[in-house]
Amino acid sequence: MERTAVNPWDWSLKLGYNQAEVVEGVTRQVICAGQTAVDGEGNPQHLDDMRAQIGLALDNLEAVLEKAGMDLSNIIRLGVYATDVDEALTNFDVMGMRFGIHQNAPPMTLLGVSRLAIPGLLFEIEATAAA
Repeated sequence: MERTAVNPWDWSLKLGYNQAEVVEGVTRQVICAGQTAVDGEGNPQHLDDMRAQIGLALDNLEAVLEKAGMDLSNIIRLGVYATDVDEALTNFDVMGMRFGIHQNAPPMTLLGVSRLAIPGLLFEIEATAAA
């Protein structure tokens, strides 16, 4: 798989994502459902702690990817949902640390929502991965 970043402007790079990517030579895709801060039984964790919820949502995303034979370096698109966008952005360095290790800045969208499916959850991340 070959990825080419498309950035007519560089402001998004400072926030950790590309405006677009051209992805060529893909033989496999994994479409991941939204991952949140739940334990193995689906119970919400870290209520009222956005930073911890981001970390656990990323842990859960990595577990799904690992089961599919991939990791965060394979992510080609992210959709992020937060009940408090300002609080999510304050803690977005967690995302940068996790994706930075893989030198991956996939295109993403961050949306503010009034609530997520399970009460108490503050952050959800869905992803498309390719290899």
